[in-house]
Amino acid sequence: MSRKKPLQITNGDTPVHTDLPQADDFDDAHDGDEIGPGLEPLTLRLDDEVIGQRLDKVLSGLLPEFSRSRIQQWIEDGHVTVNGAPAKAKMTMLGDELVEVAPQSVPSDQPYGPEPMALDILHEDKALIVLNKPAGLVVHPAAGNWSGTLLNGLLHHCPALAKVPRAGIVHRLDKDTSGIMVVAKTLAAQTDLVRQLQARSMKRQYLALVWGLPQLSGTINAPMARHPRDRIKMAVSQSMRAKPAVTHYRRLATGEIDRKPVSLIHCRLETGRTHQIRVHLQSLGFPLVGDALYGKHHLVSVFPRQALLAGRLGLLHPSTGKFRQWAAPLPEDIVALLQRAGIDPALAVIPEMSDEPDEVISDDDFDDDY
Repeated sequence: MSRKKPLQITNGDTPVHTDLPQADDFDDAHDGDEIGPGLEPLTLRLDDEVIGQRLDKVLSGLLPEFSRSRIQQWIEDGHVTVNGAPAKAKMTMLGDELVEVAPQSVPSDQPYGPEPMALDILHEDKALIVLNKPAGLVVHPAAGNWSGTLLNGLLHHCPALAKVPRAGIVHRLDKDTSGIMVVAKTLAAQTDLVRQLQARSMKRQYLALVWGLPQLSGTINAPMARHPRDRIKMAVSQSMRAKPAVTHYRRLATGEIDRKPVSLIHCRLETGRTHQIRVHLQSLGFPLVGDALYGKHHLVSVFPRQALLAGRLGLLHPSTGKFRQWAAPLPEDIVALLQRAGIDPALAVIPEMSDEPDEVISDDDFDDDY
């Protein structure tokens, strides 16, 4: 289809992007200017390339700095107009529309104070930071933890992250789970990484020590939802609100703690539900050693946290598009736990990943993003 005219985006009287990729190209790394923290209004003149597409999809492709869910919320709240009239997310574009967007900040965009903190950084470049989070460190400020979080430490390490929502954090680890996380240093990189989580091109693999002797390998395909009675917990569920959750596991070694069998497990996720590994393994009768929330309460004293490590992370680099991966060393407390169980820590190895994306479960199959 021929192009009627170049698409133009303006910020007041100043063009900030011209001839941007169309919606179907939104997976490409975006090297253009970023929308600054002021969230200035944007005016877009669409062209023939968008004919037949939904408005929210078009905007998601043209404004990769912002997530599709955020754009949809702006449309619902009346912050987007088409030819001067209130827009609807599912309205079909005919070409040549004048679209005006008034980006809105959200509470999680608001700045928190930087705090000096020792960060175990495995890799850093202009687009991202890959770090090894220790157990006991909360990722993001929330009720009861308004300071001393990873976010506060990131802001001290890289003050420019104050311009990126949530200081570039795109996924979380539980406070007492250790291991690898990736942080985006720009809005464009952050959006790219979130979309990789959806597309399964970002991969995360874990090591866990569980009570019992599961079979050598298997797949747990069990939807999850908030626990019906305990809102702190998640649970395997068949309710209408449950979301797909798939965990592949493999037993690496077995041992004993206090004359009770334990197993070292390698887990690969197809989805990223909150507490997914902990809930899925517990649902089979193999709770994590040290898990006070889902485990055997009379055995919690064996280890002061859930024995879980985010051991390897792989992704397509937002700037180069090349697949990269990093591995976290075993923390000292898990090394000591394995030795106590009679398991050689050298067996706790996650093999390198391939650069092929995992199967896509749905368009909304992860919870640990923001």
